[in-house]
Amino acid sequence: MNETVVRTAPLFAELSDESYLAVRERMEALTFRRGEEIFHEGSAGDRLYVIGSGKVKLGHMAPDGREHLLAILGPGEILGEVSLYDPGPRTATATALATTEMVELSHQGLLQILDARPEVSQHLLRSLALRLRRTNDKVADLIFSDVPGRVAKALLDLGRRFGERTDAGLKVTHDLTQEELAQLVGATRETVNKALAEFSSRGWLQLQGRSVILIDIDRLTHRGR
Repeated sequence: MNETVVRTAPLFAELSDESYLAVRERMEALTFRRGEEIFHEGSAGDRLYVIGSGKVKLGHMAPDGREHLLAILGPGEILGEVSLYDPGPRTATATALATTEMVELSHQGLLQILDARPEVSQHLLRSLALRLRRTNDKVADLIFSDVPGRVAKALLDLGRRFGERTDAGLKVTHDLTQEELAQLVGATRETVNKALAEFSSRGWLQLQGRSVILIDIDRLTHRGR
């Protein structure tokens, strides 16, 4: 568990070291393997999670059985906080995309933090606002952008959050299957694969299984507008 990442998460950043340790002692550390479900859409929302390492996908299942990826979350990000403000069933299914370490906090424990430090709620709201902003951007992209543009934008976003600089370019280990990447941009796998093949042939990126090396950031950025 990367305690530094957990300590600097929005939920805890405003707490003193003493207060943080008091809260941390009441939290349980969990590890999930790739493909393991953290919580399921429709289940009772009774706890919040902070990611210490790894990646988590949030997915929504349509009535016809198709899955749509709502977001990819990484270290320092929070999930499960929506039910704090709107008690009720989970609105999405959270699944580990890679080996993921996190800590969980019951809602009762969270309410105790908010009673002692009300300003923490501002950081939780900021986290929700950021996710809402991403959702709004995604909806706008579905309306106004073509599939190659959405693919470029999605890869750049993943690169900013999970990328690692190498001699070849920005390596992004996204841990997504081709089908999951297609779900993330709201397109068919065939259309997404065609866009990736085009970018690769132009020398803008290099495909490596469940990772990609972004070579020409400027052209990808222009294509994603």
